[in-house]
Parts: sequence; structure tokens; C-alpha cells
Amino acid sequence: MDASLKNALAQPAPLLFGALKIELPGYTIRLLDGSAVLQIGTETYAGLDERFGTIGGISDLNEEISDNAPEVTVTLMPPDISAAAVLSHPSMQGAVATVMVGAADPMTGAVIGAPEILFLGEIDVPTIGVDEAGARTVEFTLVSVFERLFEVEEGQRASNGWHQSIWPGELGFDFMTGTDVNLYWGVKPPKGASTAKSPGAAASAALAAWSQSK
Repeated sequence: MDASLKNALAQPAPLLFGALKIELPGYTIRLLDGSAVLQIGTETYAGLDERFGTIGGISDLNEEISDNAPEVTVTLMPPDISAAAVLSHPSMQGAVATVMVGAADPMTGAVIGAPEILFLGEIDVPTIGVDEAGARTVEFTLVSVFERLFEVEEGQRASNGWHQSIWPGELGFDFMTGTDVNLYWGVKPPKGASTAKSPGAAASAALAAWSQSK
């Protein structure tokens, strides 16, 4: 943690703020959790983005060890249906999102030190909804970059088309029409059936063992 921020948080009543940055294709949202305008480094954050609205809520952030990648839910309140449609478009999936917390000087409004990054991830699933007051919302599920470690590559195929989609011009599969080896990519191979020994073979083995014991 930044030393200046750490010192500010140690004061009796620090002026805290939360900040959200979402790097959409062609546009970056920089929002605060309140009605203010703050300069963080070279970037300006405000409580209202004229194009995409305000922050409606952010889920709790917990540090824990589990077999799932961490995730955060962020709710935005877009000003109109057009903004909601843009935010929920499939092209927004994968956009980088950063959740920060910092402190500001109550007299000057200047940010103290560098805000602490609480979560750095990407947009996974957007959901359009309506809150209790009837206002339109767009809820983003933000996942950690470690979520990619859990992806099952079921689309991989031992075929020329798929191979060249990854390595264009590589002709290793160009003339391959069949193979004697079953390749299971992205899925577990089927379990092989066990083969029982024939009664005759078992009897012969038992007879040989008995003869050696004599």
C-alpha cells in the first residue's frame, strides 16, 4: 500500500472514496462512488459519466482460498436504453475493469497518495435489469484473469481448419485424412473396458503354479 494512503487511513476520520475503471473498446469509464470529481494521477474520475451513468453498487470483496477464481459484481445505472444496450453488447466481454479505494484531503479535495487496487479483472457476463425504484440497471460480473485457467478448450480439433486458425500457413494437417491414434482434445478420453482372462488361461496358470510347488 502507498505510504501516504496508509498514513491517511490511520487517521481518526479519513475521507474515503471508491473508484471504478472499465476500459471498454473505444471508451473508458472512470466513476466514483459519490457525487464528486477527483484527479487520480493523470485521469479524472467523477460520480457521473454523461454517457453511461453512475455506479449502482459493488458486491463485497473477500480474500479467500478456494478452487474458484475470484469475482466481483458491479451494477451500473445507465441514463437511457441506448447506453444499456452498448454496455450489454457481447463485444464488451473481456474489457479490463479495476476497482480501487483511496483517500482524499477533505480541505483541498486532492487524492492522497495512490489508491489501492482491490480488484483487477475483466467483464464476464452483463445482465440488464430493473432495480426496486424502477430504474434501469446493467450488472457486470467481473472475473479475475485467473478465470482463464479454468477454461476447457473443447473447441480444439485435430483438423487442418482449426490448426491453421491458430497457426496460419502451417500445413502439418493439410493432407491428413485419418489417423490410427484417437486424439481427445478438450475432453477426457473414454475409459477402456477391462478384458477378463479366459477360463482356460486361468486354469493353465493355476496348474503351472501347482506343478512348481511340488
